[in-house]
Amino acid sequence: MQWTARVNEAYRTLKSPVQRAKYLLEMSGVDVGFETNTQMPPDFLLQQLELRESLAEAKEPAALDRLREAVVAQTHALEGEIGELLDARRDLRASAEAVRKLMFLDRLADEIDGRYETLG
Repeated sequence: MQWTARVNEAYRTLKSPVQRAKYLLEMSGVDVGFETNTQMPPDFLLQQLELRESLAEAKEPAALDRLREAVVAQTHALEGEIGELLDARRDLRASAEAVRKLMFLDRLADEIDGRYETLG
């Protein structure tokens, strides 16, 4: 039973780009520190504020669709960047920052999904 739980946990880690990147960084001795290191580039934070304002103003599914598409595009771009930073450059510090950004976007995507439910 213990092995099954470990296999399931490993599968969840590998399935999620955020969890997979966090794991790879931890294996290299880097703590992403999302809970303790909230320092982010000002332009990224401004962009996040704008996206959250768009979410708050979205009153119809089409607006949520457009917002979701923007978040998905940014997420894919960040995933590619993280792959480049981790694999090709081995820039662990920059990788950790990119993972923190990805975590912001992941949380926003969850909030968008929740908003679909409230629009009915």
